[in-house]
Amino acid sequence: MKRFALAGNPNCGKTTLFNNLTGSTAHVGNWPGVTVEKKDGVYKKLEEQISIVDLPGIYSLSPYTSEEVVSRNYILDEKPDCVINIIDATNLERNLYLTTQLLEIDVPVVVAVNMMDLLDKAGDQLNEKLLEEKLGVPVVKISALEEENLKTLMERAYEASKKERKGQSVLKNKDLHHLVGDLVIAFKGKKVDNPLFHAIKLIENDEIEVKMHEDLLPMVTEFKKTIHDQTFGDDIEAIIADERYNYISDNFKNAIIHSELNEEVKVKENKSDKIDKVLTHKVFGLLIFAAILFLVFHLTFSENFLFLGGLFKDVAPSFEGSIYEGLFWTDGGINSPGVILFNFFDMSFSGIIDAVSGAMSSGLGEGHWLTGFICDGVLSGLFAILGFLPQILVLFLFFSIMEDTGYMARVAFILDRIFRKFGLSGRAFIPMIMGFGCSVPAMVNTRTLADEHEKVATIRVIPFFSCGAKLPILIAIAGGVCEVFNFPSVDLITYSMYVVGVATAIISVLIMRHSTQRGEAAPFIMELPQYHLPQFKSLMIHLWDKAKHFVKKAFTIILASTIVIWFLSNFGWDWKMAEMEDSILASIGKFIQPLFTPLGFGSQLSAFGWVFAVAAITGLIAKENVIATFSVLAAVIVSGFEGTEEGVAEAVIMIQNTGITWPGAIAFIAFNMLTIPCFAACATAKAELQKGTFKWTILFWIVASFIGASFIYCFLSMFSVDTLAWAIPVTVVFIALGVLTVFYLRYYERKQDAKHA
Repeated sequence: MKRFALAGNPNCGKTTLFNNLTGSTAHVGNWPGVTVEKKDGVYKKLEEQISIVDLPGIYSLSPYTSEEVVSRNYILDEKPDCVINIIDATNLERNLYLTTQLLEIDVPVVVAVNMMDLLDKAGDQLNEKLLEEKLGVPVVKISALEEENLKTLMERAYEASKKERKGQSVLKNKDLHHLVGDLVIAFKGKKVDNPLFHAIKLIENDEIEVKMHEDLLPMVTEFKKTIHDQTFGDDIEAIIADERYNYISDNFKNAIIHSELNEEVKVKENKSDKIDKVLTHKVFGLLIFAAILFLVFHLTFSENFLFLGGLFKDVAPSFEGSIYEGLFWTDGGINSPGVILFNFFDMSFSGIIDAVSGAMSSGLGEGHWLTGFICDGVLSGLFAILGFLPQILVLFLFFSIMEDTGYMARVAFILDRIFRKFGLSGRAFIPMIMGFGCSVPAMVNTRTLADEHEKVATIRVIPFFSCGAKLPILIAIAGGVCEVFNFPSVDLITYSMYVVGVATAIISVLIMRHSTQRGEAAPFIMELPQYHLPQFKSLMIHLWDKAKHFVKKAFTIILASTIVIWFLSNFGWDWKMAEMEDSILASIGKFIQPLFTPLGFGSQLSAFGWVFAVAAITGLIAKENVIATFSVLAAVIVSGFEGTEEGVAEAVIMIQNTGITWPGAIAFIAFNMLTIPCFAACATAKAELQKGTFKWTILFWIVASFIGASFIYCFLSMFSVDTLAWAIPVTVVFIALGVLTVFYLRYYERKQDAKHA
């Protein structure tokens, strides 16, 4: 099977092309670095199947970032049959810089000029024959978004793959040309593949080439003595870059035939500029982002999304007792779309559990252990998790829309100004915001960060951006708190906890970048993509991928966990069935329970208080296990519980039967948000971090979660009369420790500066 590699700049539409060619579920986004690892797919519309590899978006083949190394090594070492170089028609000259480097490799190349739909709308034309003539490789005009000319592109790439191609350079400087020729001969003598590419990279003092071919470096060093460029001196890398840009400018300035912009196009461009002036404003841009996030949470979690007041009271009685009551509204108003879908799934799953329980009870008799195992141990645990799937998908639908429209790129631009003050670039925000989806790809995405200290700090705070797996914890506990303690709004609690996570991340980064992970923030250069309507196919691919991953985890890790939890909560150490208070799980829970006393869900709770400690520990395997654990144990704690109102009802049962206070419940949410992430995220962090760093990262997560949750518990307890006397002193102690930490960090920083001086 032939292998084609897709290579191009970030935001050139490369991943969209990959999805449309292969039907893959690779994520499409509007920010640089979204594709960090190569992704494989198969194109099946030619006479033979073609393996397509989606390489990371890069600006050059110089090893400045991890993604550039990944792309470069794949093309050089894996030797694909053809490289399809995707370039943005609206930014032709900038994109061709990478093309000039790809042409120096001995590999068939086809240039796909993408975004022709945007060029056509502007009334401009592309002279592809000029491009073909000057580049010496096939050029095909396409629109990946509109799926235009993709078959023609693959046919031409297939024909090109059947022919050998030798690398060609665009460098015309006579002195450089002579040195390149000498080095090419030397590399051929050493039987090195792609001698032209390696020769030019060695002249550029490329870090990888210098390490691999130190014996040839004296030729370059001798040459540098003879070069004295008026602009760049003896900086050969800058001279070569200037040569490339000069070649592009001289040969392709007429490749785009511009039409006279009509008034409609001008008005459209002015509107875009005006929108950016607001969305990227220093102050209003951040406030707008916060408001948009709150609206997203309100649409997803609010039970009173649309308050109808008197109208609601007049209309609601006519539907009282019907299926619509509770599904579409609660007291006060209509539910949000996320809550409506949650209620629908909840009613469906409850009906299934009731039907299975009734059938098994009639066949096996009341109270049979197998009925408890199937209904309470398996179905209740699974459905408690699957019931939250609609709200998770609604939340990520909104996030995907913000990505596809180009808004998230603006947010990265806004936050660069803020993050830079804490020692991070706006580029670090990209993997952080991806943490709202899943910590695993977010941590992998830190390969786009050039500074190792910045990478370590970013990986450590990514779990604080609560992933989809933590949503069931947030929704269930917040719902339980609202029902038991008469709080007004679930979405307000949920939104506040997300803000707490982001605030904790910023504080942690500030501490790390002024102590253990000191360093300067790397420059952040990013092109803002054009605004456009999100592609329906792209949104559905993203949501399907999320749903598939969630359901797969539910029927593997979570299913196994619920079975184990049911067994441990129903059997004693003598391996005979026992009451839950005498079970294996209870003895383990009571042993670790005191550790969580400062957090509000430890020894101060009543008989079943240990269930919070157990749930926090099972959550380390997969965060969904927290609510699955509640569901299994709730069925044992409350006689006759049959799994109705999955998720929130279990949280209500735990709150009512353990005596936990509302500050303790909120602290429980905070602990699960900030503590060690799931095993998959831990394994990813270990792979991405340098040797010896992971153990300190684990310690960081433990300390951050205990301190953060303790502070929240103590602070919120100040609003409770019976704990006011001791909550204030404890809060003062925490504030004092914070002040002392700041003073120590300043002292440490000055000491380090004096040492370097």
